[in-house]
Amino acid sequence: MTTSNTQKPVILLDRDGVINQDSDAYVKSVDEWQPIPGSIHAIAALSKAGFKVFVVTNQSGIARGYYDEETLQAMHDKMIALVEEKGGKIDGIQYCPHGPDDDCNCRKPKSGMIEAIEAELGVSFEDTPAIMVGDSLRDLQAGHARGCEPVLVLTGKGRETQYKQIDFYFSVFADLGAFAITTMQKYDA
Repeated sequence: MTTSNTQKPVILLDRDGVINQDSDAYVKSVDEWQPIPGSIHAIAALSKAGFKVFVVTNQSGIARGYYDEETLQAMHDKMIALVEEKGGKIDGIQYCPHGPDDDCNCRKPKSGMIEAIEAELGVSFEDTPAIMVGDSLRDLQAGHARGCEPVLVLTGKGRETQYKQIDFYFSVFADLGAFAITTMQKYDA
């Protein structure tokens, strides 16, 4: 049992494979963007419990020409609307539109998107608690690099990722819903 003055961590969520169904052929349209059962409710519950929730997502489909930023915005508008219908909110979305060979600072496993959230909030996740929830090694690496607690969910690519050689500790949950329940209990939310 924690005390009520324990600071709630900022929650950073990968998108594809954590919030919505992933596809090896990329999620290229609003119709293809389908939430994983329970994920929208989990985000809303975390938000209503006082956690700040951000989405941190690689979107190389833009660089590859599979969809444009307008289509990506429409997908994010759908996600935001679904969360708001459940009474919650997403505090912000950071995305990387670059491809794997573009040598940008934002594409996970690099931590540029997380650093942008730190700047927006005026904090460092080395000092302010944060949790990075993802389904891939690069999600965990990006969070770990900025001092976030890394969490793996077994949706999306998570089942494959759990067996990779990872040289730091991370927690594992079946899905975003299981993570949300445990996190809210831990912080008495």
